[in-house]
Amino acid sequence: MSHTIASAIDWAVKQLAASDSAKLDAELLLAYLLDKNRTWLKTWPDHILSQSSFAQFQALIKRRVDGEPVAYILGQQDFWTFTLKVSAATLIPRPETEHVIEYALEQLPVDGAVKVVDLGTGTGAIAMAIASERPGARVWAVDFSEQALAVAEHNRKKYQLNNMVCQQGHWLDDWSHGELDMIVSNPPYIADNDPHLHDLSYEPQSALVAEDHGLSDIRYITEQAVIYLKPGGWLVFEHGFEQGKPVRQILEQSGFQLVATIKDYAGLARVTVGRKAEL
Repeated sequence: MSHTIASAIDWAVKQLAASDSAKLDAELLLAYLLDKNRTWLKTWPDHILSQSSFAQFQALIKRRVDGEPVAYILGQQDFWTFTLKVSAATLIPRPETEHVIEYALEQLPVDGAVKVVDLGTGTGAIAMAIASERPGARVWAVDFSEQALAVAEHNRKKYQLNNMVCQQGHWLDDWSHGELDMIVSNPPYIADNDPHLHDLSYEPQSALVAEDHGLSDIRYITEQAVIYLKPGGWLVFEHGFEQGKPVRQILEQSGFQLVATIKDYAGLARVTVGRKAEL
């Protein structure tokens, strides 16, 4: 039996009935397979797929039905102004993380020669966005995982961000580049018994899970920020939607000022910030 673009997508949507983005997933996977875009699919709904192409499409849909995220199947994810390479060594960049970038850009001068570090960079998403929007900044993308750093370096080179450096390290343990104007981080913040981990089984657990109810890395980075931030420098965290209060307490107990939690578009607490006291 031959399948057109339209009938193949209809078949896939039925297989993906449990997904709230079934049609989008199907279109993204078929467009990827055919090396086309979604507009092409909509323009040529009666195009006949070869038997080989439909068999390959079935295999991709099976992976999605089994729970593998579309971004991992495609090996890429759109974020900010980029199409980023992703791998099993990195988290998938999510729209909520753009709140971190938006706040960071509000605090960083457009033409300033500032120094910024993104801790736990993964794909390099946050560091790349800041480096691209603030070309006068020096931005370090730090991650403990060599595999994740290789992905970040690939993405950095693709967009020729020469004011960004990928560096291996455990947070700021071996930091040697002087005081910083800003530290941003989307660190592990999920408790090891959190039921949501089941839905994230394909993503690297080391980038997700932290001790002390998910707060241990946030606490550790805050202690280092006290040392390495310039007076007046900013610390910006992404965290779980129920962690706004405890994260604010961690920053306040470490002497940070102007501590505040920012909500995402769904009204959930997502980002907490603080400013190191001036001398």
